[in-house]
Amino acid sequence: MSGAPAIESLGVREALDAALGAQYILAGDDIGERYRADIIGKYRSAPAFLAKPATTEDVAAVVKIAASHDLSITMVGGQTGTCGGAIARDGGIALSLERMNRIAEIDTISMTLTVEAGCILQIAQEAVEKEGAFLPLDLGSRGSAVIGGCIAANSGGNRVLRWGMMRDMVIGLEVVLADGTVVSSLTKMIKDNAGYHWKELMIGSEGTLGIVTKAVLRLRPNPLTNQTALVALPSFDMVARLLRDLEVSLSGQLSSFELMWGEFFELITTAQLAARPRPMALGHPYYVLVERLGGDSLVDAEQFERVLADQIEAGVIVDAVVAKSENERQALWAVREDLRGGFDPLQPCSVYDVGMALVDMPTFVTEVQHNMEAAYPGAKLVFYGHAGDGNLHLVVSVGKDRAGNEDDIDRVVYETVQTVGGSIAAEHGIGMSRLPFIGLTRSEAELALMARIKQALDPQGMLNPGKVVAL
Repeated sequence: MSGAPAIESLGVREALDAALGAQYILAGDDIGERYRADIIGKYRSAPAFLAKPATTEDVAAVVKIAASHDLSITMVGGQTGTCGGAIARDGGIALSLERMNRIAEIDTISMTLTVEAGCILQIAQEAVEKEGAFLPLDLGSRGSAVIGGCIAANSGGNRVLRWGMMRDMVIGLEVVLADGTVVSSLTKMIKDNAGYHWKELMIGSEGTLGIVTKAVLRLRPNPLTNQTALVALPSFDMVARLLRDLEVSLSGQLSSFELMWGEFFELITTAQLAARPRPMALGHPYYVLVERLGGDSLVDAEQFERVLADQIEAGVIVDAVVAKSENERQALWAVREDLRGGFDPLQPCSVYDVGMALVDMPTFVTEVQHNMEAAYPGAKLVFYGHAGDGNLHLVVSVGKDRAGNEDDIDRVVYETVQTVGGSIAAEHGIGMSRLPFIGLTRSEAELALMARIKQALDPQGMLNPGKVVAL
């Protein structure tokens, strides 16, 4: 209306109400717990406002309001991260894109999905599958993780071995910058070398450089067959050998290679006995969940079983269970994904996802066990992970009756990661919990470069402050 004050000049609440509508702004105690706390309950905050925009223009308006009132702004997605990366600052603005959940287009000729950032991953997967295509990204938290959060964290998951991280699936992005500028390149082109690819800065930046509002993701043809097996192996050398053998013998169609140490397998399957029988006997040092997604319904299943039989004959595999139905497949995957109750005996515990070369995993496991025992005698450690891409998960419990300092536990783990030249963050990003230790993974020159990029794109330091970069 002519003569009306700009929303940036109003009070924060009045400006936000004017921009989005009062029903989409919550304040103080009216903000629900899911927008305040992380999934593991380690972090909790008290944002002043929760905003729920419906369009990219709405997001830009909220960002401008935040900038004009010197308020921080943090994206809150599915809250499935484990390092506090999506926890809003006290007194700041939490921004949820749950209303921006639309699938704009599924193009089965170009094999692309154009989708808003608030869309839940599983909904996107199912919509794409109905059109005869395939979105390779898959996480255990698929039912709550949102596309924008997956981009912000550069999520990996179960199929990185074959199709890569989220970075490998993002073709185009639309982003709101810290000054409210909308930068959009929703291209479907896979090959585009015209200048700097700014989108690469946004992927994995945890919302510290810009707010992703929409993306174009690369799809694949829908696999026609699925073969899944749980196998047991006698040594880590055989684990590595099996991985490389299957990559060749399954003609590049090996999609998942989920490694579980014997202690993890026993812990999880014991907790699941009331719901399902243990799929394989205990007592083996290593278990691997193998999945192959193929395209020939006449030969794939027979070939898969023949390949596994060859590995048994060669002494690489000592036991194997092959899923014969979708129910059996889900039961095998439950060993890896249904962790509810399995970790209860370890509570309170600390969880980690670290990265390293496959060859370094045995050394890391031995060293971190030794170092943790020296610091916390009797500590229990459990290992599992996406071995094909060097992503190792670790759960540490120092015991219910001992006051373990979590920062000290973190330091033992991350300093051990440093000794093998690994990364302190393989999946869930840096967030808050890992920020004090990022120097163990990044050099001083790298940290200085990261700080310059942050300063250039967000000079006020308002986008998700206290995460990734220490300023």
